[in-house]
Amino acid sequence: FFISVFNRKTGEPPLINGWIPYLGKALIFRKDAFKFLLDQQKKLGDIFTVHIAGRYITFIMDPFQYVYVIRNSKQLEFHEFADKMASKTFDYPALSNGKFPDLKENLHRIYQYLQGKPLDVISDHMMKNLQDIFEWKCSQATDWETEKMYKFCCSVMFEASFVTLYGRVPAADGHKVISEIRDKFIKFDASFPYLAANIPIELLGATKKVRKELIHHFLLQNMTKWLGGSKVVQARQDIFEKYELLGDYDKAAHHFAFLWASVGNTIPATFWAMYYLLRHPEALAAVRDEIDHLLQSTGQKRGPTYNIHLTREQLDNLVYLESALNESLRMCSSSMNIRISQEDFVLKLEGNQEVSLRKGDWIALYPQILHMDPEVYEDPKEYKFDRYIENGKKKTTFYKAGRKLKYFLMPFGSGISMCPGRFLAMNEMKMFLLLLLAHFDVELVENKAVKLDNSRMGLGILLPDVDIAFRYKLRS
Repeated sequence: FFISVFNRKTGEPPLINGWIPYLGKALIFRKDAFKFLLDQQKKLGDIFTVHIAGRYITFIMDPFQYVYVIRNSKQLEFHEFADKMASKTFDYPALSNGKFPDLKENLHRIYQYLQGKPLDVISDHMMKNLQDIFEWKCSQATDWETEKMYKFCCSVMFEASFVTLYGRVPAADGHKVISEIRDKFIKFDASFPYLAANIPIELLGATKKVRKELIHHFLLQNMTKWLGGSKVVQARQDIFEKYELLGDYDKAAHHFAFLWASVGNTIPATFWAMYYLLRHPEALAAVRDEIDHLLQSTGQKRGPTYNIHLTREQLDNLVYLESALNESLRMCSSSMNIRISQEDFVLKLEGNQEVSLRKGDWIALYPQILHMDPEVYEDPKEYKFDRYIENGKKKTTFYKAGRKLKYFLMPFGSGISMCPGRFLAMNEMKMFLLLLLAHFDVELVENKAVKLDNSRMGLGILLPDVDIAFRYKLRS
């Protein structure tokens, strides 16, 4: 590695420049960002800058320093970066271009529908829609049914999320319509890492055509036909109607982006939660026993003809289910928390450390390093379903070098970039697993290890490198 020391100002971190013009270290970073960053940390310490595809990204590797990055939201901004990336990826005009005053703030306020009592309402609708789908699955499963696990999770979670957010398609072939949208979504999603890397969509085969077709599904004349949509989507529609310069296609593109944000990471996260449970019988037994005990204690019966209703508090009290889910998130999440320096300034860190930053510099936290740190998590490559339980209660204290960590699990980002839909996402995944284990006996058919596909490193939940067969039948 060529470490450039030229043109560095006092207080700036060492720069890993690379010898390939423009690309810098982009290729090796994309191949295995986790290993690359660990190697640089051993050589250069906890703070260094990497030249990646024309960007100079300063990585803060010490988790005790995360708080100093997160709290500096004035100098270290996120929303403008996210807006530009999303507008290019989903084909709508950037919110920050001056044509749409207060649109960003108005849309942000709508996330109140994903918290508190409104969260209970939308979670109840999601539970009902999941049960409808599982009831249909039950009607098909007279004996053992075999399916591919990722395809199964994608089918169930996509339809339940779509119906919960946007409403039912009233046509006789409503399931077919949603399946067609899902198939196009999967094709678009396969190109998402390239779009996020700023590769022109014209170079990505049929992706531009597929994106346009997806966006057209969300034109107003189509959405008005769907029945029983959520308040959060209705509120977004109402806001869009106030902006005359926002065209029909632009509004539809915003709705499509919201759909991607709702399921793009939740589907693979659901897969990993299910996969790890089925790979570890002791985990499966503990989570199932906890679910059965809760249903018995609340007087609810298992089976496709019985509706299960749980409050948010009851869901939160399923400590083994939540721990197993958090453990799978720890192992499969690979988000990069990015901030953009708004000015030349000195970032003050713990221990009298200072980092000189230039306007436009990127600052990045890479929580996967924390999630796989053996000082924080013993045997980090092993799945331990009860890792987040202590004395029968949720464990929220983790340590590094004898010091308590403020941040120890970060699958949903941090600070101003934290996913506003994280509470709904957690509820959805819990409900999926609860209904699956309440209704079915499930087991793997193939005895093969599924690995993480690293092509989405830095972008959220990693996908599996292959799908795997499992089978299910009604529990007696």
